[in-house]
Amino acid sequence: MLKKTENISQRIMLPNRLKQGGLKRDGFIYEMKKNYPLYIFLIPMFVFFIIFDYLPIFGMVIAFKRMDYSLGILGSPWAGFENFKYLFKTPDVWVITRNTVLYNVAFILTSFFFAVVFAVFLNEVKSSLTKKFYQGVLFIPHFLSWVIMGYLVYVFLSPQYGFINKGILTTFGLKEIEWYSSPQFWPFILVFVNLWKGLGYSTIVYLAAIAGIDQELYEAAVIDGAGKFKQTIHITLPCIKPAIVIQLIMAIGSLFSTDFGLFYYVTRNVPTLYPTTQVMGLYTYRALREMGDVGMASAAAFYQSIVGFILVVVANQIVRKIDSELSLY
Repeated sequence: MLKKTENISQRIMLPNRLKQGGLKRDGFIYEMKKNYPLYIFLIPMFVFFIIFDYLPIFGMVIAFKRMDYSLGILGSPWAGFENFKYLFKTPDVWVITRNTVLYNVAFILTSFFFAVVFAVFLNEVKSSLTKKFYQGVLFIPHFLSWVIMGYLVYVFLSPQYGFINKGILTTFGLKEIEWYSSPQFWPFILVFVNLWKGLGYSTIVYLAAIAGIDQELYEAAVIDGAGKFKQTIHITLPCIKPAIVIQLIMAIGSLFSTDFGLFYYVTRNVPTLYPTTQVMGLYTYRALREMGDVGMASAAAFYQSIVGFILVVVANQIVRKIDSELSLY
């Protein structure tokens, strides 16, 4: 009885001793000492984000400078909002904004729909070998660079030797199309190419979420007489809703950003296609590379980043009001 009392008193006194020693059980130092191996593994990632994500934030000051390379960033005179005024006075800015938003909306809708559909279909494949084969076929384009994707698209769309012109249109007696001189076709081409490259990765994400669903739910549904369609509607989709919402919030955050490789390499940066292919990332590149205007390029990038940040916050707040458990924070 005495030993049991001593053990109880020691347990009661342990938190007090930790507090007196400056180590609270819920304190940061206590957690560091308890789980220091895990924190050591975080150091490379922490250093990576500091170097490549946080230190470059200082460069946003260039958007408010009249850049002079001989004086450097800090020595260059302040320009205030002149770079932004010049950016918004150019007639292209509204076309660029429209293209950027509409393309990203199309990317989000097609990617979410087809990724969920393919994930549901793959989940129904019982043979593990067949499922891995389909996953590999879908996932291979994700590992190809946009340079390679651009050449693959050119193989199909080349005016002289392209498969679509020489192998399909001429076979059926149709007129050949100058694809790289016809901007009206490129919204559909770019949406398809983006879906082709990214479908595998998005499908794997949702397939992993589906794999975590309790199989007893499906067994109970089968006993109740529910078919595959009803199981998908009433079990699969509600169970993967958190993954869908989080992916949607992150996608909305990138609504004002673009994949530079898609719009530069796939379109081969042909000026005749600019009315339908020029987006914010491509415009920033042209402002820096062709016009040499560092200030305006930085202003465009700053504008893009701020709008993206606002969209993430707004989207998260909307989701938080609807269902707080599904929000990011």
